[in-house]
Amino acid sequence: MVELLTSALLLAGALFTFIGALGLVRLKDFYCRLHAPTKATTLGVGSLLLASALWFSTRGTGLSLHEVLVTLFLFITAPVSAHLLAKAALHLRMKSLAPKPESSTAAT
Repeated sequence: MVELLTSALLLAGALFTFIGALGLVRLKDFYCRLHAPTKATTLGVGSLLLASALWFSTRGTGLSLHEVLVTLFLFITAPVSAHLLAKAALHLRMKSLAPKPESSTAAT
């Protein structure tokens, strides 16, 4: 049962990490590219670390907390760094390639 859960976490982690890397390469501007590593890749690496913690906790001499601490650090620092990167881009007035929404001002 542990092997099945570890395998599922590894596959999910690999899939999320691949999607995040693909988004980083394929998306057009900075703001869109910022979402790929902060969302998908964080979940992917978190799944891989949880799979590692599960595997080594059941195979080793005791509970493996190193991976859990790294996962916690990752989940805390990724959103903060993404926010600071986006704020710096806004401060530098970096242009977005996304189309601007049309304003719907109806005369009444």
